[in-house]
Amino acid sequence: MKTMKIILSPAKKMREETDCMPVKALPRFLDKAEKLMHFMKSLSLEDARQIWKCSEKLAILNYERFARMDLQRGLTPALLSYEGIQYQYMAPNVFSERQWEYVEEHLRILSGFYGILSPLDGVVPYRLEMQAKGNFFLDGEACKDLYEVWKEEPAEALLSEASWVLNLASREYAKAVEPYLKRKIPYITCIFGEEHNGKIIQKGTKAKMARGEMVRWLSKMGGKEPEELKGFSSLGYRFCEKGSTEDTYLYLEEK
Repeated sequence: MKTMKIILSPAKKMREETDCMPVKALPRFLDKAEKLMHFMKSLSLEDARQIWKCSEKLAILNYERFARMDLQRGLTPALLSYEGIQYQYMAPNVFSERQWEYVEEHLRILSGFYGILSPLDGVVPYRLEMQAKGNFFLDGEACKDLYEVWKEEPAEALLSEASWVLNLASREYAKAVEPYLKRKIPYITCIFGEEHNGKIIQKGTKAKMARGEMVRWLSKMGGKEPEELKGFSSLGYRFCEKGSTEDTYLYLEEK
């Protein structure tokens, strides 16, 4: 049965938690992740760093990760592997069994490396952001970026199981699926903003905090319908009926 699906961005910083909780499955698009892995392994350190756009220290760390990478061993449940701000505010480490059941059914994490993940899919630490640019050669085909690599595959995975989609992903990740989902399925994006001189400003760090908090809130109350989203009120945010539309829900920070 199709149900509401929440889409979320991954985080750059990752950890290994191989003993805390068993993984449930391997990622859906493991074959393509394997091809991306072999492509990254074929690069020089400098070429990989050009794709990552990071410091030399981080490049060396991630180059070594890819060199020894095995996508079927030493796995961490995806939801516990990411350490970004939104995951800290979501706090999956203290989820109840009921919350885990909720996110496993409703939450999906978009990934430049894995395509799309369920919370208990087994993953390894990697660095490969969806917006990364470079000449990605897979199956004899050259792709200028990861959007071309993944095409409509993550969106089709969502369409196969979603009755509607709640977009809590960043713009860079949402654009990997949004063009294929809109007009095919109800799709609601949440904006967490502040009003300045008559304009709505969304600040990156605060938005990440609110996205993680909303997932945690939904998992506790078992929310499944668009109307229920309007009850979210945390971190000073309240739903703004006036600034919202059918497919965009605005939450304003109260001063």
